[in-house]
Formats: sequence, C-alpha cells, structure tokens
Amino acid sequence: MKNIDQQINRNPLSDLISDEIYELLSERGLINEKSVRDHTIRKKFKNMRTAKVSASDAIEMLRKEYPYLQFDTIRKIVYHIHK
Repeated sequence: MKNIDQQINRNPLSDLISDEIYELLSERGLINEKSVRDHTIRKKFKNMRTAKVSASDAIEMLRKEYPYLQFDTIRKIVYHIHK
C-alpha cells in the first residue's frame, strides 16, 4: 500500500484540484491519464517559454522526457492542435 506522501506527491493536477479529489477520482478510474500527461506537458512547456527557452528547444527537451512522443505530437499538444 502506498503511503500518504506518495499519494499527495503524485497529483499532477494540483494547480486545478486538491490531492484528495485527485486520489478519489483516480481510485474510481475517472482520470484520463493521456489528458493528465498532456496537461503536464503544456504546463512544462509554458514554464520553459517563460524562462526564455525557444519553442523548438522546449519541445526537444520535452521529447527527451517523453521519448515515445514525436516532435509534431508534442507540438500539437502544446499548441492544442486537434485533428
């Protein structure tokens, strides 16, 4: 069983919902992991751009963190480009 610190630290939506609500939704299978991943990627991209990292460099850094995603896929995520 996970301890409470691990549960609290794993809320990637802490800027949107409380740890308790995230945990409850997660326990009930109501969290869309792909959407959470995309939200995290957008947040990291925004932070890098705020730190004056070029868009292409920021996408490349994210690609290293998420090697299973293509450059264009990350670009679509950060710019909300939907098919």
